[in-house]
Amino acid sequence: MAPPRTEDVGKPGTTRRSLLAGAAAFGALGAAGCSRVATASSTPGGDLLSRLRAQGVVRLGIAGEIPFGYIDKNGKLTGEAPELAKAVFKRLGVDRVQPVPTEFGSLIPGLNSQQFDVVSAGMYINPERCEQVIFSDPDYRMLDSFIVRKGNPKGLHDYRDIVEKKAKFATGTGYAEIQYAVEAGYKESDILIVPDQVAGLNAVEAGRADAFAGTALTTRAVVRNSRKAEATKAFAPLLKGQPHVDGGGFAFRSTETGLRDAFNAELKKMKASGELFRILRPFGFTEAEMTDMTAKELCGG
Repeated sequence: MAPPRTEDVGKPGTTRRSLLAGAAAFGALGAAGCSRVATASSTPGGDLLSRLRAQGVVRLGIAGEIPFGYIDKNGKLTGEAPELAKAVFKRLGVDRVQPVPTEFGSLIPGLNSQQFDVVSAGMYINPERCEQVIFSDPDYRMLDSFIVRKGNPKGLHDYRDIVEKKAKFATGTGYAEIQYAVEAGYKESDILIVPDQVAGLNAVEAGRADAFAGTALTTRAVVRNSRKAEATKAFAPLLKGQPHVDGGGFAFRSTETGLRDAFNAELKKMKASGELFRILRPFGFTEAEMTDMTAKELCGG
């Protein structure tokens, strides 16, 4: 997953409380405006895109993670994934997006139970998730990083350090970082699971965790105003003994290959024109995080 980026993101005042308050406001708005999403289709490839065009709105599942998809302190939906979704769906003839905030671990279940139409949260594409949903090609690639106490007193730089130094380790609900820690030898039942990166920062600052793992962008952003914590240098976690670079994209229900393919076609054009980078850059992404990887590669196909 799932660092800020608009004029409001990353500034003092962006707290978990403000994110959740904004989420609650948008949740109420969503409930009042449209209580159900389009039902599943038996048409080969799905007909969701045509129904979204007719409705004029697509509901996006977001998880309140800066900079991937969140409600800012002014109650505005933003983040790299929602901003990209706005651009792609406008090209596809759907003019409006509506956020449906939920916890990260509830995104795939929520998508498959029709609570929203698309997961728009910068979700990492991996084989386990590919068994449950289908993904667009990734719009970015990303390394990991830790939030640690100032000065990194335990010298924690990767998951092997966490294991060897018997550090107290935390990460977010449903995060891919759980798998990387377990792969390095950390006992899964010993991992402190918290709702999001702000809760992870709080855990480190309070001494309940020695390190919180997240994406390099997320950790850098959330410690920006902390006097007690810092982010470590970005690194590639090991997967099956080899350095692994993640890629994040949009998730769709498995029956909706038509919508996924149309989304991919527009995404490919935006990559070629440079428009994709222009959308992601305000959220802290660099050219080094642009990618030509495919969902098929990341799904292990």
